[in-house]
Amino acid sequence: MYSAFLIKYAEIAIKGKNRYLFEDALVSNIKYKLRNVDGEFLVRKEQGRVYVETSGEYDYEDTVEALKKVFGITGICPVILTEDEGFDKLCETVIKHIDATYKDKNFTFKVNARRARKNYPLNSMEINALVGEKVLDAFPEMKVDVHKPDVVINIEIRKQINIYSVEIPGAKGMPLGTAGKAMLLLSGGIDSPVAGYMVSKRGVTIEATYFHAPPYTSERAKQKVVDLAKKMSRYTGKINLNVVNFTDIQLYIYEKCPHEQLTIIMRRYMMKIAEHFAKESGCLGLVTGESIGQVASQTMQSLVATNEVCELPVYRPLIAFDKQDIIEVADKIDTYETSILPFEDCCTIFVAKHPVTKPNLSYIKKSELKLTEKIQELVKEAIDTVEVIKVEPEEI
Repeated sequence: MYSAFLIKYAEIAIKGKNRYLFEDALVSNIKYKLRNVDGEFLVRKEQGRVYVETSGEYDYEDTVEALKKVFGITGICPVILTEDEGFDKLCETVIKHIDATYKDKNFTFKVNARRARKNYPLNSMEINALVGEKVLDAFPEMKVDVHKPDVVINIEIRKQINIYSVEIPGAKGMPLGTAGKAMLLLSGGIDSPVAGYMVSKRGVTIEATYFHAPPYTSERAKQKVVDLAKKMSRYTGKINLNVVNFTDIQLYIYEKCPHEQLTIIMRRYMMKIAEHFAKESGCLGLVTGESIGQVASQTMQSLVATNEVCELPVYRPLIAFDKQDIIEVADKIDTYETSILPFEDCCTIFVAKHPVTKPNLSYIKKSELKLTEKIQELVKEAIDTVEVIKVEPEEI
C-alpha cells in the first residue's frame, strides 16, 4: 500500500550553509544502496525532507533492509503522499491507512499534525482534534492518549500531504563519505570489524589492511577476513583490502627481540606498514579495534608505544567499550559468528607466555636496533608484494 518512504535524519539538520552537501551525500548513498533491490525508485529531497518514491511493483522488505544500512538515516517511515483534495478526503485517507495497517484496533493513539504550508485553512491543533474525532467515529474501540499513545498518526501538510504512523529505526550517524577516509587494521577477531563499522557510522570511508602469516595462518584465515570485509561493506560500501605477507617480519622479530616485547614490536611494524598504504591512498588516519586494558598490547603504556611510530592520527572507536558492548554490535552487524570461527590470525600465533604490559618505550627502541640489518628490506618486500582485494558490498 505504500508507494513512498519518508526518510528522517537528525544531525544533518543542524548543519549550516553546507547542509545541502550532507543531504546530497545521503541521497547518493540511498540510491547506491537500492541499486540491487527489485523495483524502480526515485530518491529526492524537498523542504528538509528526503523521499524514496517507488514506481510499480517493488520488494518492501528488501527496500526497508537496504535503507536500514544507510548511515545518516534515523527513521524510515512508510508514507502515504496525497494531494490536498479537502479535509474530508484527508480524513478518509487517514481512516483507510489505519484500517489497512492495524488489524487489531484496540490501541491508544494521538494525531500529530504539522502545518508546514501555512495557507492550509486549519491549524495544527484543529487538525488534531477534528481528525481524531473522525478516527474515533470510525473505530470506537480505539482510545485517545496524548501522553503515551501506542500509535502516533502523523499528518504533515506540505506541498503534498504526508500521512504515516510507523517509524522504523535507521542506522543513524552521518552519511558515508562526508568525513574523509581512514585505514582500518582488520584482523579476523571480533573487535576490528566493529571498529570499522563505528567509524564509518560517522561518515568515514574505509580501506583495510590485513596481516597474513602463511604457513602459520591458513588460507581459511585469510578468507575469514575477506568474509568479514564483505559483511562490513553492507554498511561501509566498497573496501580495498590490502593483504600483507607478514611472516618473514614476524620470524625476524621473534629471532632478534625479547619475546615479552614481541607483540608490541610486531604491532609497531604493522602500524608502519598500514600507514604506508594509508598515505598512498589519501587516508587521514588509522583505525584499530583496541580497547583499554583488554589484552597486554592494549594497556595505556602499550598504546603509547604503538602510537609513537605513526605520523597519522590513530582512531580507536572502541577505546572505552566493554567486550560485551563490542559483541552486541558485532551481533547487530552480523560479523560475530564469522569472527569466532577457529582460524587464527598472525596476532595470535607468536604470543609470549608473559608479554610486557607496561612497555618502556626506550627499551622497545633499544630492542628494535637489533633488527637494523634486515628489517627495512623485509618491510619493503612486504609492501611490494601486497595483494589488494576489492571487496564489493553483499546484497542487501
